[in-house]
Amino acid sequence: MKIFNDHKRLYITAGALFAFLTYITVIMPAFQNQQNNAPLPNTKPLEGDALAGKLIYIGEGCVGCHSQQVRNVEMDKMFGSRPGMAADYANIGRTSIWQNTATVMGTERTGPDLTDIGNRQPSKEWHLMHLYNPRAVIGQSIMPSYQWLFESKEKPDKNDVVVNISPEFIYGNHNKNHKIVAKKEALQLVAYIQALKQAPLPSNIKPIEFMYKRTPKEEIASNNASNGNTTENPKGAGLLDGKALYVANCQSCHQENGEGLKGAFPPLKGSKVVNSDNLELYVDIIMNGYDANANYGVMAAVGANMNFNENQVAAIINYERTAWGNTGKKVTPDEVKKIMDLIKTKVAKEAK
Repeated sequence: MKIFNDHKRLYITAGALFAFLTYITVIMPAFQNQQNNAPLPNTKPLEGDALAGKLIYIGEGCVGCHSQQVRNVEMDKMFGSRPGMAADYANIGRTSIWQNTATVMGTERTGPDLTDIGNRQPSKEWHLMHLYNPRAVIGQSIMPSYQWLFESKEKPDKNDVVVNISPEFIYGNHNKNHKIVAKKEALQLVAYIQALKQAPLPSNIKPIEFMYKRTPKEEIASNNASNGNTTENPKGAGLLDGKALYVANCQSCHQENGEGLKGAFPPLKGSKVVNSDNLELYVDIIMNGYDANANYGVMAAVGANMNFNENQVAAIINYERTAWGNTGKKVTPDEVKKIMDLIKTKVAKEAK
C-alpha cells in the first residue's frame, strides 16, 4: 500500500483516525454525562476567594488525606445527610485551560470527609486555629500545621484577621508574645472549606439509601457497649452514650475538659446555660446554634445539621450537666421533645 511509503499521508490518516476515536470514546461520553447529570438546583460554581482557596487546597495536598464523597454505607452518614451522586460534581469546571476538572473526591480518609464540612463546622475562627495548629483544637490530631499561611505581628493592622490562639500553641519562628495573623491564602482556603456544603435534593428526587443500617437492637447493643453495660450489668441499658455524642459533635470546639478555648469557644464547665433550668434556651442552642457575643465564634446549628432526635439531645445535655463538676438537673427525652416541638413551631411562625 502506497500509504506506508508516503509519510505525509500516513501521518494525516493516523491523526484523523486518532481524532475520530477521541471524539467517540472521550468527547461524546462527556457530552452525554453533562446532559444526564445536570447540577442540582440552587447550586453555584465556586468563585472569588472560595475558588482561589480550592487551588490552595489542591496545592497543599489536602486531597491526600481528606475525601469529598459520602458513600452509600451507614458508617458515612456522619459526613452527610445522604450519599453522594453525580449531580453533586456537575457544577465543577476545569481548573484552568491547561488543567482538567478537579473534583478532589479523594481516595483516602486519614482525616474526616469534608463533603458537608461547611454545615458541620462553619466557624471561620475554628478553621483558622485548626490550620495554624491542629493540636490547639483537637489534641490527638495528626494533621500537619500550615503555619506558613500565617504570620506573627506585634501590632496587627486594622484589617488583619487575628487568630485567637494560646501562646503554648504558637510555633517556632513566630513570636509567642505577638499576635498570629492569617495571610490572604489562609483566608481563601477557609473560604473554600466553608463553601463545602451538601446541596439538598429537589422534592421529586429520592436520595440513595444508606446500606448496612443497624437494627434498633444493634444500636442499643452498641450504646450499651460504649457505656460498659452488659447482660450481667444492665444498668442504663438502652440509653444513648452522651459522652460519645459529645466527643463526636462538640469536643472539637468545647474541648475534652469542657473549658473551651479562650476567645474562640465558650466553656461548658460551670456554664450558666448548662446548669440553669432554662431548658428551652439549652435545646435551642444545641439544635439551632448560637451567637454568644463578640468574644466567641458563632456556634453552628449542630443538632439541625446532624438531624438529632430528642434521645440524642437529652443524652448530650445529661452528659454536659454531670461532667466537669457541673450540677445541672438531668432531663428526659420526653421533656426535650416538647421543647423541640415548641422551637419548631416558633421557627415556622417566624419564617412566615
